[in-house]
Amino acid sequence: MKGYSLEKVPEKSAIARVVEANISMKDAVNVAHFLKGKPLEAAKDYVQGVIDKKKAIPYFRYLDSVSHRKGMGPGRYPERAARAFLELLNNVSANAEFKNYDPEKLVIEHIAASKGRMLKRFRPKAYGTAGAFNKDLVNLEVVVKEVPE
Repeated sequence: MKGYSLEKVPEKSAIARVVEANISMKDAVNVAHFLKGKPLEAAKDYVQGVIDKKKAIPYFRYLDSVSHRKGMGPGRYPERAARAFLELLNNVSANAEFKNYDPEKLVIEHIAASKGRMLKRFRPKAYGTAGAFNKDLVNLEVVVKEVPE
């Protein structure tokens, strides 16, 4: 499938992508790692809690100067990344609903964040010079699978 990191989609599954989200790659990697394997509805509730700053995402990578949160270790509230992931989870939920899958039985089988394109810009500096001001965009993808209970 063009644009996905999976070779083959499992049976009884739905997929979705968000292309070129303007979020931090480091935050996206940590959020994706946390959400993998969770039930879809529980993941949506948790991400909404991150947006409301009631729940933190535990970080496992890029831990330099990340503060500890009570009961979990290092973590943060990546609000912009959480909004992009909530959009992704809502999209895959709608795709699964279109395929007549039970939303209570859906589990996140695969979720990934990968580099998108780079926006190259220039910021003016002193004496008529300019410095590079590049922005990396992030591609997100998710596959949910219906599991029997």
